[in-house]
Amino acid sequence: MNVTIGDKKTFDDWGLKLQSLVVGLPEAKTNPVDIPGADGVMDLTQALGPVRYNNREIQMIFDVMAAPERWHSLTSEIANYLHGQRLKVILDSDPDYYYIGRLALNSEKSDYYMNHITITGDMEPYKYEMYSGIDKWKWDSFSFKNGIIRNYKDLVVDGSRTVRITGRKKQIVPTFICSAALEVEWQGIKYPLPAGETKIYAIAIPEGENKLVFYGNGTVSIDYRGGIL
Repeated sequence: MNVTIGDKKTFDDWGLKLQSLVVGLPEAKTNPVDIPGADGVMDLTQALGPVRYNNREIQMIFDVMAAPERWHSLTSEIANYLHGQRLKVILDSDPDYYYIGRLALNSEKSDYYMNHITITGDMEPYKYEMYSGIDKWKWDSFSFKNGIIRNYKDLVVDGSRTVRITGRKKQIVPTFICSAALEVEWQGIKYPLPAGETKIYAIAIPEGENKLVFYGNGTVSIDYRGGIL
C-alpha cells in the first residue's frame, strides 16, 4: 500500500514496502485541581469549552531492497524531501482524511540488500477531511458511508439564505468569502461580513447540525473543513 506524503507516494516513487503502521491517539489535555481538605480532585478539563488534545504520533516502518550505493542515495533523497518538514500524510486505507505534521526519517541497513526505513511524525491531534466546503469533489474517492457532501461555494444570497453545516469533532472557525457586504446570523446574533475574506472568531462550528442565516444580496463561500480523531 502507498502512503502519500506531500506529493510523493512511498511505493510508487521510492519503492518502499509498508511493514508496520502505528497511528496513535492524541492525549487529552486534562486539568485536575487538588482541593486541600477535600476528597479527590476537581476536574476542570472542560471548564472553558470542549476537551483539547496534544499532538498525536505516527510511525511507519518500510522495507526496501537496495544495494548499499542505492540505499545511501535513496536515504538522502527521502531525507531531503521530508526530514524536518511539515507535510500532509494520506493513507491508502483511509483516503477520506489527511494528517498533517512534522516528519522525521531514520534509515537502517540490516544486510547487503535489505533496508529498513522508518518515518515518524509529530502530527496535529485531528485528521482532516480531504475536501473543504469550497473544494472541487472527486467522487471516485468519496465515501458514501462516512463522508459528508459539502457544497458551500458561491452560494447566492437574495435577501436571505439559510445554510446548514454538519460539524465534526473539532471546533472550526470557517472563513467567509463574500462578493459584497452581507450579514450572518449565528445562534441568534448577527455579524457583519464585508466583501472579501473574513473570519469571525465568535462563530466556531461545533459537532452536530449548525444553522447559519445570511442576509443581503451577493454570493458567499464558506471554507469549512471538518476534523475528527
